[in-house]
Amino acid sequence: MITVVKIGGNVIDSPELLADFLDKFSKIDGPKVLVHGGGKIATELSKKLGVEPNMVDGRRITDADTIDIVTMVYAGLVNKKMVAALQSRGCNAIGLSGADANIICGVVRPKEPIDFGFVADLTDDSVHEDHLKQLLYDGLTPVFSAIVHDGNGNLLNCNADTIASSIAVALSKKGDTKLVYCFEKRGVLRDVDDDASLISLIKKEEMDGLVSSGVVAKGMIPKLTNAFAALSKGVGSVVITQAEDVLTAAAKPLGCGTTLSL
Repeated sequence: MITVVKIGGNVIDSPELLADFLDKFSKIDGPKVLVHGGGKIATELSKKLGVEPNMVDGRRITDADTIDIVTMVYAGLVNKKMVAALQSRGCNAIGLSGADANIICGVVRPKEPIDFGFVADLTDDSVHEDHLKQLLYDGLTPVFSAIVHDGNGNLLNCNADTIASSIAVALSKKGDTKLVYCFEKRGVLRDVDDDASLISLIKKEEMDGLVSSGVVAKGMIPKLTNAFAALSKGVGSVVITQAEDVLTAAAKPLGCGTTLSL
């Protein structure tokens, strides 16, 4: 069983939460892959460099200056710090972007209705799983930043939830996979301010109603969309949970956080 884990930006921004998460992630049995974004660091660096961040519906408009900044932060500083932290915990990690070994090749997102710039969408053929599977076979733990390439020499910013889903789907062609989305909340909540309002199970048929009622909104929409897509394409299980429960979710998906079901 291969476990693919995506860690959210709010956890990356908290040294205490991140350290606890990495402690537990490093103890997950079997081959595993970690996918991360960049948290607030890219926004802070952009402002310091005089490049005003531009966000639309929680997604970053990535112009030529911004792709340089997010690459430095995501594929550089954040990725290498995480790899070093995992090495100190006895987890033999290797930091990667999608351009490395041509593992993830995306396409530029259509410029209508919004031109997001150097931002990638992924297709069913974007992840080249053979090289990735070889890394896992060699005992390495790939740690992916949210940077991919287009095959034409350009780096592209990509949604980390989408990368995690696509990696899990590609690896499912080679064997059983599970996908765990970790962030700062217990899972999907009916009331974001009430941790006791956890929804323990969401079926695909329920999603439209949850979106229309406002229970699922903003960044949770693409997360659930990617989760159900992964399930429909062969991933064995998908769980959305808090970072501190990653070890439990990886070992026993049911009964931890929010489980997704077709």
